Amino acid sequence: MDENTELGRSLDVTAEVRRRLMAVVPEAFTEGRLDIAALKRSVGGENVVETGERYALTWAGKSDAYRVLQAPTTATLRPQRDLSVNFDEAEHVFIEGENLEVLKALQRAYFGRVKLIYIDPPYNTGSDSFIYPDRFQESKEDYLKRINDLNDDGSLMREGFFRKNSKESGHYHSNWLSMMLPRLYIGRNLLREDGLVLVSCDDNEVHDLRLLMTEVFGEENFVVQNVWKKGYGGGSKVRHVVTLHEYVLCYARNKDALGELELPPDPRVRKYYRFTDGKVEVRGPYRLQPLATTSMDERENLRYPILHQGEEIWPEKQWQWSPERAEAALANDELVIARTDSGWSVNYKQYLKDEDGVERGAKPFSVLDGPYTQSGTDEIKEIFGNGKVFPFPKPRNLIRQFINLLHTDTDAIVLDFFAGSCPTAQAVIEFNAENPGSCRFICVQLPEECEPDSEAAKAGFRNISGIGRERIRRVVDGLKAQFALTDPGIGSLGFKSFLLAPSNFKQWRGDGIEDAETLAAQLQMFAAGEKPGAAVEDMLFELLLKFGQPLTVPIETLTIGGATVYAINGRAMIFILEKFTLEMIEPLLALKPREVVAIDGVFHDSDELKTNLDLQCRDAEVRFTCI
Repeated sequence: MDENTELGRSLDVTAEVRRRLMAVVPEAFTEGRLDIAALKRSVGGENVVETGERYALTWAGKSDAYRVLQAPTTATLRPQRDLSVNFDEAEHVFIEGENLEVLKALQRAYFGRVKLIYIDPPYNTGSDSFIYPDRFQESKEDYLKRINDLNDDGSLMREGFFRKNSKESGHYHSNWLSMMLPRLYIGRNLLREDGLVLVSCDDNEVHDLRLLMTEVFGEENFVVQNVWKKGYGGGSKVRHVVTLHEYVLCYARNKDALGELELPPDPRVRKYYRFTDGKVEVRGPYRLQPLATTSMDERENLRYPILHQGEEIWPEKQWQWSPERAEAALANDELVIARTDSGWSVNYKQYLKDEDGVERGAKPFSVLDGPYTQSGTDEIKEIFGNGKVFPFPKPRNLIRQFINLLHTDTDAIVLDFFAGSCPTAQAVIEFNAENPGSCRFICVQLPEECEPDSEAAKAGFRNISGIGRERIRRVVDGLKAQFALTDPGIGSLGFKSFLLAPSNFKQWRGDGIEDAETLAAQLQMFAAGEKPGAAVEDMLFELLLKFGQPLTVPIETLTIGGATVYAINGRAMIFILEKFTLEMIEPLLALKPREVVAIDGVFHDSDELKTNLDLQCRDAEVRFTCI
């Protein structure tokens, strides 16, 4: 029962933190509990801040926001074949549901697997409607009961689900921070060690967002605060200053593991590479760049002479390279030294390609001049025939600039959990069409209702998630039509659609059991772990998530002893969800799986049949789990 209960919930964030801390500082734990005094000793007392003034971001409800973060979910993701495109082969995922619960549901399967997160959250302008637990004073148990109470369509049933965060609210900034913190924290858990997160924002909350992201990701992992020039003029009715910019804050999961950031090679700069030498076959042509620098960062170790024709050549201020690097370049014929009217010039050869023959990429800039916001509206008009179906969408080419950083990564997952009309999905699909890579997106959008008199409702859309899903469908259809004759693999393009939904399995509740009769009734209810009427495919995808498998893992359908079973990862893991008989054991184990998972209902209350399978799995050194 304990194992089933654990499988029924999302990854416990606090348990994961305790596990990591115990691995690093085992002496700080006594009988599984954290000994604060021992922890202080291990890190040194002078490094501990307990009370008094210190630099920190705080707000009303912060501790409650952490409590919301720590509360696990029992929700799952239900496949929607009828709303998908090429469901069985598709590598992309669209999820309809409240994003915090979706992120919690994804944690086991995607922990440390996402390369890039881009989100465009509500800007807290005073007229936004956004989601946050608006009754922070409730107990953790009440919150869990409420947060996991889902309608059949996956929407949360709670008072004040959408709430306008008015500036007249006494907790105006606090509410926004409480909404953002748990989502960013879980997003960090999902990132790879070399992952990046980018968050769009404007002047309303950029100061708080920067501090919040520093708390979640660490000051040492700050990469850049991009300034995006989003327009080119206008604002005649503005009283003070015309605002032409927004921001995109960028942090790394671990900056030390990030490596170089480069955009794809820019064909426009190739004309500057005009010279060749003996390395041209591998490294291509080169251009000359000055080795000297006038940088304001004075470093004495970069001020030294370079010996040439019996003379010492000194920089006006300092060189860019260390003495050892300059000496190696000189010996390798990668420095060009020439006499000038004023003395000597020292340039280094910047080759078009690296030592492996890969063309040099371009460095990203912190100021993004366009694309302008009107481009996003034009894209909506091009796709739907009406630019007002979704107001103020981010231009896909803004997001494309960030996805372009992945041009050397052949197996990147891009996550957007404020997906809106899904420009991120379109950017990823088009990136793949133009590059040899195979980026995959996971887009999450709440089924927020469209206003009855809105252009979206008039176009037949009931909610925003429907707009995003339809955009992906039309982009996919357009690319298939465009490349049908030249790209045989284009037919596999598509996406899997999922809906946030209640678990397909019963959740054990020990509260309210006060006598033997009540306990017996509860045990009888759990004779089968699955809920009555639970669909096989729904249970399969829930178990995939709970066992840490991605939603796009290839699934093999096998027939064994007249019954259907499901296998993944080269048949290393097999799920029995429909039927089981004694005759199935031998052919099942002949597949040599590492793990067999079965739901209790397939044994039809036969403890003998279940025990027989368990014992033979043990003999074959196969792990057996019954749900």
